[in-house]
Amino acid sequence: MSLARLGKVFPRSSVLFLCDMQEKFRPNIAHFPQIVAVAARMLQVAQVLEIPVVVTEQYPQGLGPTVPELGAEGLKKFPKTCFSMLVPEVERELEALPHLCSVLLCGIETQACIMSTALDAMERGLDVHVVADACSSRSQVDRLAALSRLRQSGTFITTSEGLILQLVRDAADPRFRQIQKLIKDPAPDSCLLPLFQGQSTGFS
Repeated sequence: MSLARLGKVFPRSSVLFLCDMQEKFRPNIAHFPQIVAVAARMLQVAQVLEIPVVVTEQYPQGLGPTVPELGAEGLKKFPKTCFSMLVPEVERELEALPHLCSVLLCGIETQACIMSTALDAMERGLDVHVVADACSSRSQVDRLAALSRLRQSGTFITTSEGLILQLVRDAADPRFRQIQKLIKDPAPDSCLLPLFQGQSTGFS
């Protein structure tokens, strides 16, 4: 069985995608503060582990800039109008990563830009890990259905802490102390558990 199908991840062969966490979405996306807080934690981990990061903005002229609490002020933002993050400019960024195998995906909305990005990345032969506690939608029905659909399509649905611990792998890693500080407190609750309870989606 290939490592991709096992879902193993390594910092040197991964990229973190942060999708469209912008000001105009703030009042409409369910659990927006919690989603952004978890994505910010993933960004901090990526910086410690030297994982490349891609940040997109959907039609920023109308939907505003990336929210400051994400902590991405110093990172380049890729504007887009299509739902997939894999616009030509991002494709060029990925071409510069010769060992790339895995996309770690956070953002909004799950049934739109997260779905399109994941399917496009998998079509290019990449392994996609959707960070469920860092993704949301306006409708929680759409969020749950999209996560189920993504799993059916072959993505790995994971949590931020589960993915972080897979990336660092060993408590003897000299960077683990920094990572440990970031995950000392549980990730903010974005009400995933009630969505999955009693659902025949493969999660329960």
